[in-house]
Parts: sequence; structure tokens; C-alpha cells
Amino acid sequence: MSLHRHYPPDLYRGTTGEATAWLRPSGRPPDTTSAGGVTCEFLATGEQTAGRFGLYRWTFGREASGPGPHFHRSISEQFYVLSGEVEVHDGRTWTTAGEGDFLYVPEGGVHGFRGGDGASMLLMFAPGGPREEYFETLARGTQMTPEERAEFMLRHDTYWV
Repeated sequence: MSLHRHYPPDLYRGTTGEATAWLRPSGRPPDTTSAGGVTCEFLATGEQTAGRFGLYRWTFGREASGPGPHFHRSISEQFYVLSGEVEVHDGRTWTTAGEGDFLYVPEGGVHGFRGGDGASMLLMFAPGGPREEYFETLARGTQMTPEERAEFMLRHDTYWV
């Protein structure tokens, strides 16, 4: 027996619909590229979606890289592997995720990821926080004092375990 679930409240109250969709063409260059060759494409930012979500295509460089276990207090994070293999941490163990695998991490959920060899995945955050500065700063390899790094991580809702 399934329970009847209601849709969220209407956000659009018009009667005819509007031409408000937008397209990000696939040929655009990445928004960030790190020294190690990791790229990130900002497919839909929190600003563009009125804070509903942020969606990013992450492509690893040749060498393995990625963050260790951490959590976020205000955003959930979702991972969908597009190609290659990505090691994902689900709060308990590291697991190899391949093409088509999906990991959902609710707010407060410990997680991490690492990959290489050009593997790619979609990252989605909900609601859509301003992750772009975080990705841009990491891609630049900006040097920070321990205090600056701690403040940067707090500002970007990232807590290491």
C-alpha cells in the first residue's frame, strides 16, 4: 500500500506558463581547472535556481584526488558517476562506484570522494549554496594560513572528520 504524498506548495501561480528555461551548451569550457587537471563545470548554480539546488560536472585529472571524510550542516550532496570509477565514502567505508551509480548524502552525513584517470560525475547540492567560490579557490590552489583555511571551510559549510 502506498501513501499519498502531496506536492510542495505552488511557486508559480500563473495560468499560461512562461518561457524561462535556459540551456548550458555542452561545448562550453570548464569553469575551473586545477593544476592537477581536475575540472568543474557549473551546470546550474544556486543563484541560477533561486537556491533550489546547485549542479556541477566534476572531472578528475589523471592522478587520484578528492576530499576525505567531511560533512555539511546546511546542504545535502548527491553524486552520480558518469564515467570511470570514483571511490565514495558513505560515512562507514570507501566503496568503488562506477558509471550509473548514485550516492545520496543528507545534511550531516559523513562522506568523501576520490577519483582519477579522467573519471567524471555529477555533484548536486540542495539547497543550492554558493559553492562556486569554494571550487574556484580550491582550483587556484590558494595558499591559506591554518586560521584562514578554518574560516574558509566554515564559510563554505565544510566540517572535516
